[in-house]
Amino acid sequence: MDVAAVMGIAREAVTITLMCAMPMLMAALVTGLLISIGQAATQVNEATLSFVPKIMAVFGVLLAGGVWILDQLVTFTIRLFDQIPLLVGP
Repeated sequence: MDVAAVMGIAREAVTITLMCAMPMLMAALVTGLLISIGQAATQVNEATLSFVPKIMAVFGVLLAGGVWILDQLVTFTIRLFDQIPLLVGP
């Protein structure tokens, strides 16, 4: 097993992780930004006010894209398991 193979697997794992996490992170970011703008406009400075909408946005994105995320993770795992004989070989 050479260094290039390990680095390729690590790069692909990081890429898959970012692709799977990015929709939920963006939903939380946009929701938090909108809540902050609303709080600034109404001068309501309650820190806990944004938690429930953020959680609902993240769960909504997870429900909408959960099948795609699971497919990406399963595909990566199957490809990784299929590469084991090639990586461990002589």
